[in-house]
Amino acid sequence: MIDGREDQAAGLRRLFRKSPPTVVAMFATGHKAQLSAARAVTEIGKQAHRVLVLDEAAGEASLADIWGHAPAKDLLHVLDERETVDGLVLPVEGLMGRLPITAAAMAMPLLDDERRASLLGTIRHLQRRTRFMMVHASPASLDAPSPFVFAAPKRLVVVEASGRGVTEAYACIKSLAALGAGAVHVAVARAKDRADARSMFARLEDLVRARVGIPLAWAGEIERDALADALLHDAGRMPPAEAEAAFLRRLQGWKQGGLQSARM
Repeated sequence: MIDGREDQAAGLRRLFRKSPPTVVAMFATGHKAQLSAARAVTEIGKQAHRVLVLDEAAGEASLADIWGHAPAKDLLHVLDERETVDGLVLPVEGLMGRLPITAAAMAMPLLDDERRASLLGTIRHLQRRTRFMMVHASPASLDAPSPFVFAAPKRLVVVEASGRGVTEAYACIKSLAALGAGAVHVAVARAKDRADARSMFARLEDLVRARVGIPLAWAGEIERDALADALLHDAGRMPPAEAEAAFLRRLQGWKQGGLQSARM
């Protein structure tokens, strides 16, 4: 990803900060990461109508197989005047649908101003009809995050209650912190019971506080709690200026030679 990512994300960030919808970059971990991600989005869809998934994960990391979608055209194809965005959104029961954006995420930094404006106009059109936009991405993509991930004002990590799930979640949260994330919501999947879920979250929270230094917000269990409510309201312990501080950290990182140099 080229170093102009901050500039390329600026238009998306302005769109994503408007309400509605709530725009969330979502990552899932564990042995059944895609299943957990799909379950989390489905539950949010039950709680808050008009949920659209922008799926930038590629191949097996995407949610295509979970929802029975064959390889399909991407958001980038709206730049071909023969395609409409409504024709590109794939059906998902209980949701507005799933829109593949892998190619759009890769191409956005390379588009000229006219095509970028066209793509942003399409996203604005979708926003008028949605309550939640969930940008589904693979944790592995955080080595070179797309403008969509970089611009999303909220982040949700769905953690499978397993050793692998917690290990991958810690790595994901550490990467998000390095990108300037001020706080991260965490939802737990596949826990034995409430006590198991809360215990796992507490261990992860202690580890992140000690070694990373950003706050985690409990979003709940995907099988039992209203994740939408948690994402609509920031936890009381999060300072109001946290989002602004995270943005300034990103700018500081660019001054020092690029996003990879940013530190909390």
